[in-house]
Amino acid sequence: SKAEMRHTCRGTINLATANISVEDSCNFIISNGGAQTYHLKASSEVERQRWVTALELAKAKAVKMLEESDDSGDESVSQTDKTELQSTLRTLSSKVEDLSTCNDLIAKHGTALQRSLSELESLRLPADSTEKIKQVNERATLFRITSNAMINACRDFLLLAQTHSKKWQKSLQHERDQRIRLEETLEQLAKQHNHLERAFRGATVLPAGTAGSGGSAKDPCCSAKGDLSDEDDDNEFFDAPEIITMPESMGHKAGPNTAPCPLPHPPRRTGSNISGTSSDISMDEQYKHQMEDTKKEKRTRIPYKPNYSLNLWSIMKNCIGKELSKIPMPVNFNEPLSMLQRLTEDLEYHELLDRAAKCESSLEQLCYVAAFTVSSYSTTVFRTSKPFNPLLGETFELDRLEENGYRSLCEQVSHHPPAAAHHADSKHGWTLRQEIKITSKFRGKYLSIMPLGTIHCVFHASGNHYTWKKVTTTVHNIIVGKLWIDQSGEIEIVNHKTGDKCNLKFVPYSYFSRDVARKVGTGAPCGLPAGEARGSARGPLSPQVTGEVMDPAGKVHFLLLGTWDEKMDCYKVAAGSGDNGAEGRQRPHEAEDSRVPLWKRNQLPKYAENMYYFSELALTLNAPESGTAPTDSRRRPDQRLMENGRWDEANAEKQRLEEKQRLARKRREAEAARATEDGTPYDPYKPLWFERKKDPVTQELAHVYRGGYWESKEKQDWSGCPDIF
Repeated sequence: SKAEMRHTCRGTINLATANISVEDSCNFIISNGGAQTYHLKASSEVERQRWVTALELAKAKAVKMLEESDDSGDESVSQTDKTELQSTLRTLSSKVEDLSTCNDLIAKHGTALQRSLSELESLRLPADSTEKIKQVNERATLFRITSNAMINACRDFLLLAQTHSKKWQKSLQHERDQRIRLEETLEQLAKQHNHLERAFRGATVLPAGTAGSGGSAKDPCCSAKGDLSDEDDDNEFFDAPEIITMPESMGHKAGPNTAPCPLPHPPRRTGSNISGTSSDISMDEQYKHQMEDTKKEKRTRIPYKPNYSLNLWSIMKNCIGKELSKIPMPVNFNEPLSMLQRLTEDLEYHELLDRAAKCESSLEQLCYVAAFTVSSYSTTVFRTSKPFNPLLGETFELDRLEENGYRSLCEQVSHHPPAAAHHADSKHGWTLRQEIKITSKFRGKYLSIMPLGTIHCVFHASGNHYTWKKVTTTVHNIIVGKLWIDQSGEIEIVNHKTGDKCNLKFVPYSYFSRDVARKVGTGAPCGLPAGEARGSARGPLSPQVTGEVMDPAGKVHFLLLGTWDEKMDCYKVAAGSGDNGAEGRQRPHEAEDSRVPLWKRNQLPKYAENMYYFSELALTLNAPESGTAPTDSRRRPDQRLMENGRWDEANAEKQRLEEKQRLARKRREAEAARATEDGTPYDPYKPLWFERKKDPVTQELAHVYRGGYWESKEKQDWSGCPDIF
C-alpha cells in the first residue's frame, strides 16, 4: 500500500516503476531509473528467461494494483466484505430516498397550506385574524426550508459514507493481512522448531551406525523411537495433546511392539468424514449393552484414541488472557472424562488414608496425609488433555465400598464460576470433602490452572481434622514443542485439633536450575516408550517436593522428600539435632536407616499412551454402571461418543448440551427478574445433594453433603434429578 511504500527498507525497488532489461544470455538488470540498480546473473539462458518472465508478471500485477488504489482507493477485499459493504450502502441509499419522498410530500403539503393561508388573507376577516394567518404562513415556510436542509444533509452524509467507507475497508483489510502474515510466520516457526526437535530426538535416541539394526525390542514395555518418527512427520506440530497414537493400518508403518486395539470400536477415519455412518442403536441401548459387559469385572481397556489432527493455535490464539471455562472448545482437546471424574481420581491412593487412620501418633498420621496430598498430582503427569466441563447439576458416584471400603459422590454446584463439591466416606475411619473452583488463564506460551477451595479430611477415631489447599498446575509449550505439566506453590496442611502442621513446597522446574535434567529412558513405566516416560523437558532430578512436619511449638519431627510424579519418603529427625531440627534437615540422606517410604506411584497400564495415559482407576471411571443417577457423568452422551471415537458426533452433541444449559440459565434469570419486579419470593438454583454452609473450622462458605444420595439409589428414586442430558 502507499502507507507501506513510505517505510520500505533501504535497497527496495518498487516493481510498479521498475525497469527490467536483458543484458546478454545469462545477465539481466533491474533498476528504478535512479540510484538503485541490480545486475543479476542466472545459471543459464532458460533460468534467466524464467526470472524475467516472473518479474514482468509481478510488475504487471503491481501496476494494476497501483492503478486500482489510485482510482478507487480500494484494495482487493474478500467477496463477503464487498457484499456486506454494498448491502450497507444500499440500505443507506434507500433511507435517503425515503427521506427525499417525505421531503417532496412536505413541500407539496406546505405549498397547499400556503395557498390556503393566502386565500384566507384575501377574505374579509378581523385585523387580529389576518395577523395570525401571516404568522402561520411564515412558520410553514420556515418548516419547509428546514426540511430541505435536512434532506441535503442526509445526501451529504451518504456521499461521505460512500467515499470514506472504501478507505476504512482498505485499512481493515490491511490489518487483516498483517494478522494473517503474522500467524503464518508463527506457524512456520513452530513447525520448524518441532521438526528440529524431532530430528534432535531421533539423533539422540538412534545414534549413527545403529539405525536400521536392532529395531525390534524384545521388551513389550518399550517402543522403537525410529518407527514413531515416521508417523510424526505428517502430524501438525501443535496437535493437542501431543501423544503417540496407534499407527493406522493404511498410510503408516506399524512398529514391532505395537499391539492391536483390544476392544472393538468404530474404525478410525480421517479428514472431514470422521463420524462416518452412525449406528442404528440408540445411546441408551448402547449404554445398557456396555453396562452388562462391565458388571462382571472392572474394565482395563478403552477404545484407543483416534489420530485426528487439529490446529491448536487456530483456536487458542483468540483465548490469550481469557478464562478458558467460558470458551467453547471442541472435544478434540478433551479426554473422555469429566472434571468430576478427575476430582474422584484424588482417591486413587486411598490406602494412604487407610494407613493414616491406624496411626496412633498424630505426627505420623500427618505424614501419610501429606503423602496423600502429593499423590493426587501423580495422575496429571502425562495428562495434557482437558476434562469435560460438567453441566450444572451433573453428578458422579464411585461406589467401592465392597472392594476398597469407600464410596464417593461429586456434584457440579455452580457453572460460572465452575465449582464442584466432593464427599467421600470410608469404613476404614475417614471422611474426605472438598469444594473446588477451577480458574484458568491462557498466557500464550503456557496455561495456568488455579484450583480454589479447601480440602477437609477428618479421622473418626481420633477426631483429627486436617485442611489444605491445592497448588497451581501449569501446562507448558501450548504453541511450540511437546506439552508438559508442572506443579508449583506451597501447601500448608493443618491439624485443627492438635495444631500440628506440615509445610510442603512444590519446586517448579527452572531452565536456570543447576540441577541435572532427568535422564531419558530411566524408570519408564510398563507400556510407555522410554523417551516418553522421562522426557528431557520434565523437571529436575532433585526432589520436586520437600516438606516438614512440625508440632504446635514449631519443632520439626519429620522431613518429607520426593517428587509429585514418582514417590514420597519420610525421614525422622534425630533427637538432639537442635530445637528446630536444623542439623537434621541438612543431612537427611545420611539417616537412610530412618527413611520410611510413604508412597510410590503405580505403573500405568500397558499401552496407556494410546488411551489418554489413563491410570487403572481412570480406565474404570467412565464404564457404564447400573443404578446410577440420570445426571451421572457416565450417561453424558457427548463424552460417551468421544470415548467411542465418534468425535464429529460428539462435537455436535456437546453443542446441543451447552445450548440446552444456556436456555435453562436464561429461563432462571428471566424468572428471577420477574420475581424482582413483582416483589414475589424467588428460589435460586440449589444443588440436589449438597447445601451451602459456613464451615465451623475455616469459617468459609462451602457446599457440604446433605445426605440422601445413597438412600435414593437404593430405592431407585431419582424424581428430584433435573433433566440435563
